[in-house]
Amino acid sequence: MAQDHDEVENGFNSSRNDDGHHHHDKKDKNEGEGGKEAEEFSVERAFDGKEVPSWRKQLTIRAFVVSFVLSVLFTFIVMKLNLTTGIIPSLNVSAGLLGFFFVKTWTKFLENSRILRQPFTRQENTVIQTCVVASSGIAFSGGFGSYLLGMSDRIALQSEDTNLGYKNLSLTWIIGFLFVVSFLGLFSVVPLRKVMIIDFKLTYPSGTATAYLINSFHTPEGARLAKKQVRTLGKFFSFSFLWGFFQWFFTAGDNCGFVSFPTFGLKAYEYRFYFDFSAIYVGVGMICPYIINISVLLGGILSWGLMWPLIEKRKGDWYSADLSPTSLQGLQGYKVFISIALILGDGLYNFCKVLSRTLVGLFYQVRTRNASSDLPVAENSSPETAKLSYDDQRRTRLFLKDQIPTWFAISGYVAIAIVSIIVLPHIFHQLKCYHVLVIYLFAPTLAFCNAYGCGLTDWSLASTYGKLAIFMIGAWAGSSHGGVLAGLAACGVMMNIVSTASDLTQDFKTGYLTLASPRSMFVSQVIGTAIGCIVSPCVFWLFYKAFDDLGVPGSEYAAPFAMVYRSMAKLGVEGFSALPKNCLLLCYVHFGAAIVINLIRDSIRKEWARFIPLPMAMAIPFYLGPYFAIDMCVGSLLLFIWEKIDKAKADAFGPAVASGLICGDGIWTLPSSILALAKVQPPICMKFLSRRTNARVDKFLGS
Repeated sequence: MAQDHDEVENGFNSSRNDDGHHHHDKKDKNEGEGGKEAEEFSVERAFDGKEVPSWRKQLTIRAFVVSFVLSVLFTFIVMKLNLTTGIIPSLNVSAGLLGFFFVKTWTKFLENSRILRQPFTRQENTVIQTCVVASSGIAFSGGFGSYLLGMSDRIALQSEDTNLGYKNLSLTWIIGFLFVVSFLGLFSVVPLRKVMIIDFKLTYPSGTATAYLINSFHTPEGARLAKKQVRTLGKFFSFSFLWGFFQWFFTAGDNCGFVSFPTFGLKAYEYRFYFDFSAIYVGVGMICPYIINISVLLGGILSWGLMWPLIEKRKGDWYSADLSPTSLQGLQGYKVFISIALILGDGLYNFCKVLSRTLVGLFYQVRTRNASSDLPVAENSSPETAKLSYDDQRRTRLFLKDQIPTWFAISGYVAIAIVSIIVLPHIFHQLKCYHVLVIYLFAPTLAFCNAYGCGLTDWSLASTYGKLAIFMIGAWAGSSHGGVLAGLAACGVMMNIVSTASDLTQDFKTGYLTLASPRSMFVSQVIGTAIGCIVSPCVFWLFYKAFDDLGVPGSEYAAPFAMVYRSMAKLGVEGFSALPKNCLLLCYVHFGAAIVINLIRDSIRKEWARFIPLPMAMAIPFYLGPYFAIDMCVGSLLLFIWEKIDKAKADAFGPAVASGLICGDGIWTLPSSILALAKVQPPICMKFLSRRTNARVDKFLGS
C-alpha cells in the first residue's frame, strides 16, 4: 500500500525478474573471462552489422505518436488500479511489447509501400517504452488516489474533519501543480548518471529485464515470438473488454451485477469475501509473485475474517454505537489506523534497510575506487578497460559519447525550484515558500538515495519519503495553520521528485544496455512526463465527474489511500488524540509485528524466506476487504496450473495473457465513464438475496 503503489509495484517487478537478472550476471562474467563460449553469449555481436542512430534520429515522430496512444491506454489502466485498490504491477513488459508491435506494423506497411525512410531500431523501441512509463507514472506520483484526493471535500466530509481544511479539486490547478513539481527529479540525478551506471555498475533489475526484452525483440527469433505474444495479448484484450461490456448490462443499481456475486454465501459477502469476476485483478495476480497474492489474502482473512468482527462486538464499549459507518472514531478508525501502522512499520524497516545498504554500498564503492586509483601509464591500457567484455566496452563508449552538461542539469533544477517556490504557495496557501525551499534543499540527496537504493534492490521508496514529508511539514505548519493540507501538498512535492529520479536512472540503465543515448532517454522522459501532466489529470477528471461515489468506502472506486493519507496528515498535526479507544495499543502491536516479520524474512535462508508474508501487502485489504485478493489468487492459481502443464509456454505467454486481461478491462473504463457522464443507465439489476428476504420481497410485490 504505501509503498502503496510504487514500492509494491517495484517489489512485484523485482521478484519476477530475479531469475533472468542472475542469468545476465552470469553471462557478463563469462564474457569477462574472454573464452569462446563467452563470444557466443555476446548480445552486441548479434547487432554488429547494424548502425546505431544518433540521439536525434532515435527521437522520431512515429515513436512519440505511438507513445501518446499507449500513454492514454496505460494511464486509464493505472488510474483504475489506483482508484480501486492501489496495487499497480509493473507494466514495462506490456509497454515494450505494444510499442514494438505498433511501430513494426507501421514500418511494415511503409516498407511494402516503398516509402520507409528509417528502419525501426531497438533504440527507438527504448524511447517509446521510456516515454510511456514516464507518462503513466504520473498517474501514480500525481496522487490521484492518495494525497491529492485526500485534500478534497469528499474525503474531508467522510473523515468528519472539514475544520482542518480541504481544497476543492479543479483540473486547472492540478495540471499546473504537476507541471511545477514533476520535472525537478529528472534534473536532480542527471549529473550522477555515469556514477550510477558505469562506476557503481548498479543492476536496476527492472531496467535490465526491460532492456533484454527489447534486445530480444530485435533478433529474428525474438521478433517471431513477439508476434505470437502480441496475438495472444490481443485475444485476451478483446475477451477482457467484451466481458467488462457484458457485465455492465447487469449493474443498474447499488450492489448489482457479477461484481456483487456472493460466491461463498451471503454472510461471507457481508465481510467482503467473494469473487467479483474482475479480469483486471486476475491479470494482476498472474503478474505478481505468488507470495504477494498470498500475503494480500492472508491480510484479508486476518482483518475481515477475525479482527473486525471481534471489534464490532465491542460496539458501545470501545466506540459509540451512534457513529456513522465512515467516522474515524468508530470501526472505520480501527481499519484505517491499524493499516497505517502496518504500512509505517514496513516502510520504516525497508527505509532503514535500503538506506543502510546504500551507505554501505557507497562506502565500499568509494574505498574500491580509491584503492585502484593508479593512473595507467601510456603504453598500458587502463586496467579497468582491460577487464571489460566486448559488450561493456561498446555500451560504455556510446553511453559516454552524448553527454548532458552538468551546468544544464543544475541550472534547470535551480530555475524550476525558483518557479515552484513562488507558484506552490499560491496553489496551496497553507504551504509556505520556506516549507518548499527546505524540501528542495534536501530533495537531491533523497532522490539520489532512492535512485541508488532502487538500483540495488529494485525497491523504490517514493511513497515512504512522501509520508516523511506529511509528518514533518504537517507538524511544522501545525493544526491551526492548515497543517493537514500543507502536509499532503508537501507529500506530493517529495513523491514527484524521488519517484521521477529513480524512474530516470532505471531508464538510463535500459538505454545503456540497448545502446540508446542518455540524451534521447532524458528527452523521452521529459516529453513523457509532460504528456502525463496533461493526460493523467484529464483521465482522473473523467472518473471524478462520471462516478459520484468515487472515494466512498464500498463503492466501485473506493480510492482507499485518499482516506489513509488524510488520516496520516491528521495524525501528524493532532497526535494520538485522533484515535478511538484501544486503537493505539493495536497500532503498536501491528507496527512491531511488521518490523519483526521483515526481520525474520531477512534473517532466514532464502528458500524459506519466500514463504514469509509481506506486511505491506497484508495491509492493503485491512481497509478495502479481501475480494480483490481472491481475484488475484485465482490468477496465481491459473498461472501455477499452466506452469505445471507447460512451463516454457507459460513463461513465454503468461505476461501477454495477463497484460491482455489488464489492458482490456482497463480500457473498458473509458466507454463506461462516458456512459455514466451521459446518464445512460444499464437496463438490468442482477441482485442476490437470501431465501427469507426473497420471500418477503415477493410478498410485498404481490400485495
